[in-house]
Amino acid sequence: MPETRVLGIEGTAWNFSVAVFDEELVCLHSSPYVPPHGGIHPREAAQHHAKVAADVIEKVLAEAGNDIDGVAFSIGPGLGPSLRTTATAARSLALKCDVPLIGVNHCVAHVEIGRWYTKYTDPIVLYASGANTQVLGFLNDRYRIFGETLDIGLGNALDKFARSHNIPHPGGPFIEEMAKKGSYIPLPYTVKGMDLTFSGLMSAAKDAIARGESMEDVCYSFQETAFAMCVEVTERAIAHTGKDEAILVGGVGANNRLQEMFRIMCEERGTKFTTLPRMYMGDNGAMIAYTGKVMLDAGSTTLIETSFVNPGYRPDQTMVTWRNDADKLFALGQSDIIERGAEAVVDLTGRNAIKKRISKGYRVPALDTYLITERTRAEARCIAIARRNGVSVPVIREITENEITMEKLDGDVLKYIISNDYAYAAGKSIGKLHKAGIVHGDLTTSNMIWKNGHVYLLDFGLAQITDEIEPRGMDLHVLFQTFESTTSAPTELKHAFCDGYHSIFPYADAVIRREQEIELRGRYL
Repeated sequence: MPETRVLGIEGTAWNFSVAVFDEELVCLHSSPYVPPHGGIHPREAAQHHAKVAADVIEKVLAEAGNDIDGVAFSIGPGLGPSLRTTATAARSLALKCDVPLIGVNHCVAHVEIGRWYTKYTDPIVLYASGANTQVLGFLNDRYRIFGETLDIGLGNALDKFARSHNIPHPGGPFIEEMAKKGSYIPLPYTVKGMDLTFSGLMSAAKDAIARGESMEDVCYSFQETAFAMCVEVTERAIAHTGKDEAILVGGVGANNRLQEMFRIMCEERGTKFTTLPRMYMGDNGAMIAYTGKVMLDAGSTTLIETSFVNPGYRPDQTMVTWRNDADKLFALGQSDIIERGAEAVVDLTGRNAIKKRISKGYRVPALDTYLITERTRAEARCIAIARRNGVSVPVIREITENEITMEKLDGDVLKYIISNDYAYAAGKSIGKLHKAGIVHGDLTTSNMIWKNGHVYLLDFGLAQITDEIEPRGMDLHVLFQTFESTTSAPTELKHAFCDGYHSIFPYADAVIRREQEIELRGRYL
């Protein structure tokens, strides 16, 4: 029986790209929109797509022998005018050829072309592009978001910095070239659990130029800082889930330095990683055609009358009907000898637990040393204050620049046993922590242990002492993302946690409202 052959049209932003896929890529042609100055203007990009659509589609059809079984198109996320132009072209072609129409989530297509090329079955994915920066993993028929940018995408941050110095779009390649001649200067490093922000880093890079730092040094430091943040949060997701495959997708993923840092992290962890060819990294018709093919094979099509585009379409809103794998999480199980997280190795062989923060080969040495030292100090300081305020935390025995010796807790890590009762108890523990004026900063079920009727909190490396609502809301947001990405009943767990949190912390309502606001920030895409 011949393979299903699908034509895919990508047109979410700057590139109008068309491809045909059966068991392999048959053909691919693209026509990118290059703005005369500044960034991408949605209306002008759409006009470009409308102008070139017929020629690009005809060229691909001729090369494919006018033989297709379906038409797939990027239904979102993306720029509204560009999406609508692309959808119109796809509908017209599907009607003309009398074949099914398939609306494809652009983000999911990046993941699927990566899985197809690498032959990986269940990877953790860093998706870094202009508008999107997300860490994804598969669970319960959807791609779940472990972490993401809370303001702007990494590519947009690079492009906006470049535009502020009259560098034409796209600015990323220019920054990559300039960075090869630069040296490191400190810039803001902002990681919030598995979430990220880039706008402060971008502003600091602009300020550094204004105070006389060289373009080469700023570009180098911008890349080193932003990419290290992305690789760190990806490693957190790998450590949390125990998965042993990782892929890097999206236009920014074509950056050679980001690929190098990602590869080093994976090698240090023993995680499989393969670089995708550049043609599959940026927005391209091949990823839409391939994803449309597997969707069509699984019976997922889109009616013409309901084929409305969705500029804010998130990957976790797409039901993944074409995957049947077990999507196991936490396959490595608990260890009573050595535990390795994203930042540290914990030796559990003796009477005490010895936590040692290890150097990261992907980080520039000055940044690496700073983060190890500051996070070790922050952890010791915040654990001590938390314990004095009745929070269940381990007793600290000794501390050095990169190592903490502490009480060994012989209990169960919450990620393996989570239930409503344990979520309620976790809410009480966090309520006590916030009441003591401490924010954890990396609140996942990997960092909680159930022992003797209490939830003990661990790993305070991102903790801070503050009474502000925003970081408290971030604490809850990070935990709720963990529920969403790793459990089958996140809503019930959230309710149970909030009940426990309310029972302890008098300002719980304000913090929960702020968490809801933070969640919406990640849904602008």
